Amino acid sequence: MIVRLRLKKEFKHASFSRSYTDNFIVRCELADGTIGWGEGIPREYVTGESPEGAMEQIAATNLSKQLGADCSDWEDVLQTCRNYQPDAGKPNPRRCLTNAHRCAVELSILDAYGRLFQSPLSDVAKMVPKTSDIYRPVERVQYSSAISSGKPRKEVLSSLAMRIYGFRHCKVKVAMTPDRDPERLGRMRRYVGSRMDLRVDANEAWQPEETAKRIEALEPYGITSAEQPVSHHNVATLSEVRRNVQTPIMLDESLTSEFDAERAIEDETCDLFNIRLSKCGGFLSSLNLAAMAHHAGLGYQLGCHPGESGILSAAGRHFATSIKNIRYREGSADGHLLKDFIINESITFGRGGWAPAISAPGLGITVDESSLARLVLQSRSYPIT
Repeated sequence: MIVRLRLKKEFKHASFSRSYTDNFIVRCELADGTIGWGEGIPREYVTGESPEGAMEQIAATNLSKQLGADCSDWEDVLQTCRNYQPDAGKPNPRRCLTNAHRCAVELSILDAYGRLFQSPLSDVAKMVPKTSDIYRPVERVQYSSAISSGKPRKEVLSSLAMRIYGFRHCKVKVAMTPDRDPERLGRMRRYVGSRMDLRVDANEAWQPEETAKRIEALEPYGITSAEQPVSHHNVATLSEVRRNVQTPIMLDESLTSEFDAERAIEDETCDLFNIRLSKCGGFLSSLNLAAMAHHAGLGYQLGCHPGESGILSAAGRHFATSIKNIRYREGSADGHLLKDFIINESITFGRGGWAPAISAPGLGITVDESSLARLVLQSRSYPIT
């Protein structure tokens, strides 16, 4: 189904602005009646996907053949998820055109079987061989905050709020007015204080020839990374940029799949991966990307899409509390960003961005189906025989 959720305020960055989000949500019902939920957020400017396209991929894929196997344990479930290959409908060289779709379907299956097996989603992290070196469960984690572009007074108030609320990490959206960014960063640094870890995100807005200069102009304010400075089309130029700046470079729009990750490692275009569950094709793929970064000596963060409902927030929490060395954690902000809610629990982070691990089976949340029904734009059912 496609669900429209309203945002409390318009979200702006250099690539896009939005006041609502159309999310792709999947409800999976097992033969015994156990229900699981999954969510993906298709973004055409990130992976080339749309919510309508995700629905078409469901219709075009032979679900009975790919998802009809009996699963008696977690290994069966994980193998089914690994084997799932939805029909992209067109050439897919970066292997990202079905990522939001895959994320939603995969999470719904993992949630359903987690409930059936009475096992939380976080248990999956220790069952993936590639992640054995980075699996480390913790009882709580601290999320990062973000400041988007706005008027100076609003940015000052946001900066003060981050400091008072006790955050330790903050992402600043830059490049909408690039010549003003050094002034903006200087002002924010003054109000967030010297202890705040500040990083910037250009959302592909800079040209290759200006990127190093733009980053150098922000370095006096102690930034700890520069996220996706150029468009994916120009991502190869970042290997030279890295040699000319002190600030670590993070890939986001250019990091959607293992294909992208292999290219980034080989071409030395980044220091960090931004891993977002929906953008990267689901929980299992995201685990593999974190493992790839770790084994290549790179860092990684858990990212999110603005507008994620509690379904994706819960999945992100399981990831965040299972994997070690995550540089920054984004997400679990649905209570602060959304006007519309579709789960019964509140899992929004608390003061300072702190949030506990979820130990309940599956995703550990329950969907309010009556509230969800009022927000549905399109819905279809696909029996698997």
